[in-house]
Amino acid sequence: MKESQHIEWKRSWRDEFIKWICGFANADGGVLAIGKDDKGQVVGVSNAKKLGEDIPNKVRDLLGIMVDVNLKKSHGKDFIEISVDPYPYPISYKGVYHYRSGSTKQELKGAALDQFLLRKQGRHWDGVPVPHVSVDDLNPRTLNYFRNQALKSKRLSPEDLSELNQVLLEKLHLMENNYLTRAAVLLFHQEPNRFFTGTQVKIGFFESNTDLRYHDEIFGDLFSQVNNTMEVLHAKYMKGLISYEGLQRIETYPVPEIALREALLNAVIHKDYASGIPIQISVYHDKLMIWNPGQLPQNWKVEDLLGKHSSVPFNPSVAQTFFRAGKIEAWGRGIERIFEVCSAANIPKPEFKVEKTGLWAIFTFSQKQLRERGEKATQETTQETTQEKILALLAANPSMTRKKLAENIGLSPDGIKYHLDKMRAAGLIRHVGSTKSGHWEILK
Repeated sequence: MKESQHIEWKRSWRDEFIKWICGFANADGGVLAIGKDDKGQVVGVSNAKKLGEDIPNKVRDLLGIMVDVNLKKSHGKDFIEISVDPYPYPISYKGVYHYRSGSTKQELKGAALDQFLLRKQGRHWDGVPVPHVSVDDLNPRTLNYFRNQALKSKRLSPEDLSELNQVLLEKLHLMENNYLTRAAVLLFHQEPNRFFTGTQVKIGFFESNTDLRYHDEIFGDLFSQVNNTMEVLHAKYMKGLISYEGLQRIETYPVPEIALREALLNAVIHKDYASGIPIQISVYHDKLMIWNPGQLPQNWKVEDLLGKHSSVPFNPSVAQTFFRAGKIEAWGRGIERIFEVCSAANIPKPEFKVEKTGLWAIFTFSQKQLRERGEKATQETTQETTQEKILALLAANPSMTRKKLAENIGLSPDGIKYHLDKMRAAGLIRHVGSTKSGHWEILK
């Protein structure tokens, strides 16, 4: 057994460990054991009986909650187990909110604290009311666009769509106590960036990770952003392969339009708008990468997302409105649909990656498409060249760190880690010694 989301071991008691109890109460609950070392072995505590009396009172006074404190014995040594239940409302320690994530305790601040407090209230960021914005401030063209799209999708009745704007927004759950919600402003206001920072989409074309050639920013309501981003990507950032069926001209793009739109909508729906950071699309000659500052449900990994093909949208009001307009399928179908479309087009399925700062969707262009477009380098040759550079640097300096390798090659440290892992798996290199003081050996 080892420390986990629900287990923490301490050799002795200190009052500051009430922070850990606070973290368990704000997450999924857990057990804090006093009198165990880092390996979970019982080392004992000499004042176990007194602690069993003092700890519940201190926790009650500082956190306002009750915990079970149990005196236990193993091999003649006393230890204590403090059992903490999850609480449905936020718990603070001296005005600070702590949270148990994995096997660590985090102090919640900024956007993370806002999201935590909203979640404890059963709310989402996009459902919070916004003062000083009226229905008359919304863009009538976008509202009419929504009505037309929802009528086509048949997910709202003609009677509902013929209602006045305020009544329609109330039926879409985009109003609360006569206030518009944040979702309503994002979806239908011409300039949502006046109220929230980072609501736009940034697009850039890169020759390399450090060589940005040109870029654009797409502002406006979310419906317009999705449509305009698709237009700009096709017109300026991706080469279409032209063919003809009779007299009809057909343009085929490296990423099928349906798959690209689904990935973009997924980014919009799952984005953490409280972060104030735009969605970012990076286009290279051989790939397209979409990043957004979003999150998966707690404790999920990429494998869970790909296995279940679903998750609760980070912005359910935004998602529901896009669904009503026929822009997305039922929640959770987006990634599955992307895979289906890419398979039908005989191109690689995209890779989904999770980082602490956000989510990536990475579309790699097929080698056939690159050849037909006359591209001068494929992903494989680019990867081989990068690994050759890494080998040359390690041969000259076996102790070179990932950070130094990244600086020399022009990749991020995570990009270097990706290549090092690939090279180790291929038996090209191995690392000897500790992470800090070890060195690399070239095997082939």
